[in-house]
Order: sequence, then C-alpha cells, then structure tokens
Amino acid sequence: MIAQLDASGPPRAGAKDAATTPARPVKATRSVSWMQWAPALVLVALVLGFAVANPKFMTLANFARIAISAAPALMVAVGVTFIIVMGSIDLSMEGTISTAAVLFALMFKALGGEMAGWGWLAILGALAVGAAIGLVNGLVHVKLSIPSFMSTLAIGFVGMGLSVVLTGGDILRVDDDLFRALIFVRIGGFPLMVFVAIALVFVAWFIQRKTILGRHFYAVGGGEDLAHASGLHVKRVRIMGFMLAGVFYALAAIFAVAKGGMAESLTGSNFMFASITAVVIGGTSLMGGSGGVWNAVVGVLIVSVINNGMVVVGLPNYLQDGVLGVLVILSVALAINRKSQTLVK
Repeated sequence: MIAQLDASGPPRAGAKDAATTPARPVKATRSVSWMQWAPALVLVALVLGFAVANPKFMTLANFARIAISAAPALMVAVGVTFIIVMGSIDLSMEGTISTAAVLFALMFKALGGEMAGWGWLAILGALAVGAAIGLVNGLVHVKLSIPSFMSTLAIGFVGMGLSVVLTGGDILRVDDDLFRALIFVRIGGFPLMVFVAIALVFVAWFIQRKTILGRHFYAVGGGEDLAHASGLHVKRVRIMGFMLAGVFYALAAIFAVAKGGMAESLTGSNFMFASITAVVIGGTSLMGGSGGVWNAVVGVLIVSVINNGMVVVGLPNYLQDGVLGVLVILSVALAINRKSQTLVK
C-alpha cells in the first residue's frame, strides 16, 4: 500500500518493510535513555572516587559543607535553566544577585533589622528587585532584538555597578539571629537553608511540569517559529522567563547573605560560570527544548562535589577551575547539534 502511494514508482528489489526494521529506533531510544542518566552516573562515580581517595569525604559534616555551598548556586542554576530551556542565555546573574543582596540588606535595616518585626518584608522586596531586573532583561532582549547573551551581560554589568553605588564600597552586615537561623539551625546535621532550597526546587519543578508557562518554555525552545505559528506569544513567554529567573537569582542572593551574614557589591561574584557549568553538565541542552530543573540539581551537585572533593584530597584551586573548564567543553560538545547553524537564540 505504501509503495502504491509513492509517486516515485514501485519499490526496489530487496526493499524492506518499515515494520520489519525496528532496530534503528530502538537503538536511538536506548541512546537517549543512557544520555539522560549519564550525569547522575557521573555524580555517583565522583562520590565513590573521592571516597576512595579520602575516607573523610564520606562524613556527614562534609556532606553538609557540600550542601551549604550548593544551595545558593542551585537557585541560580534553576533560574537560568528556564532561560536555557527557551534556547536563550542569561549572563546577568552576578549583577542581579549583588543588587538584590545589597537592596535586601538596606531594606532589612530600614525596616528595623529584625525578621520578627517588619524585616521579613525585605525578602519580598528582594524578590521584587530580582523580578524587575529580569523584566528589564526580557524587554531589552525581545523589544530591541538584541541577542540574549549580549543584553543580559550588559544588564549584569549595570547591576554590579549599581551595587557599588548603593554600598559605596562598604560591607552591609545582617546579624539578625532569626534570619541567620537559615544557616545556624540544623536538622539531621544539615542547615535549614538546605531544606528551604529543596522546597524551592519542587516549586520550580511544579512550574516546569504542571503549568502552562512551563510548557511554553519548552515550546519556544523546541522551535520558536513553530511556537509562533501555533499562536503562542513568544515574546511574552521570553519576558516571563527572564522575570522568573530573576526571582530565583534573588533567592540565591538571600541565601548568600544568610550564609555570610553580610551583603556587598561582590556577593554575586563567581556565580555565572558555576551555574551555567552546572546546567550544561547536568544535561540541559544549550540548543533549548530539553533538560530541566532536576538536571540543574544534578549538575550543581557534580560541581559542588568536584570543588569539595579536590579540597579534601589536597588539590589546588586552579586545578579545580581547569577540571570544570574541561567538563564544560566536553558537555557542550556532546550537547550541541552540529547540523544546526544557531547555538543561542
């Protein structure tokens, strides 16, 4: 029947019916399955490897240290995951975090400096700051048709400069005991901040999997032209994505302030490379349309385990940076579709 409908003529001798050759799609499916589990397997291998190199790695105290270092980075990685799923990139996180942290500290002090009083409103204010910077990112990107990596990098520099102006180069202390309970109060050996971060990850997963906005992120990343032809307001989705990412950057800023007890213009330093590295290593494709929140979780844990493990075994910092750089190159090389002419939309 298929051959009769084919305008090119009768089938050639020896041609096989499609139903008799399932090996190729089955093989492709198995390949995709292995690729999905690869980051988790790498994480397990790293944990076992460092445990063999130094038994102190497998202590509860060391796992707590890994979790503490991972919590702020995880919020950044989750935020930028929404952007990368859309096929774009966001390089504004360092400026956003610094600005949100500084403004949080200023608002917290202006509201009495106590979480038990009106200080908790500073948290809402910081989240609003993150959303506002994300809104600016989205508007500059879609309204001026500037590539996302360039527009967000510029906004990030503006944020870093603004944080310097707001602080005058000084350090703003946040010493409220109730707020610092995020880092000092422990449950099962892990600080409260880790459990809050886990809860926020589930919130992000719910947005990704159970909301229309989350599905639209994947639709835009899977093919912007097709999404537009389907009636999707692509520009609005992109703006909402940048705003959502900004909120998670602000959460990272709050965690960073709670962790260090202070806010300054350098609070957001070193988050950009670590977060994007984690997202890519975790398996989220820079081409967009695939990956997600749990990939970001695995990626952040991989980066945190490597950083911690190398310290435990006594390797210097520059080797850590070198290893992470190699991991980024390998991860991107495996993730990019080389038949495509476009990397970032």
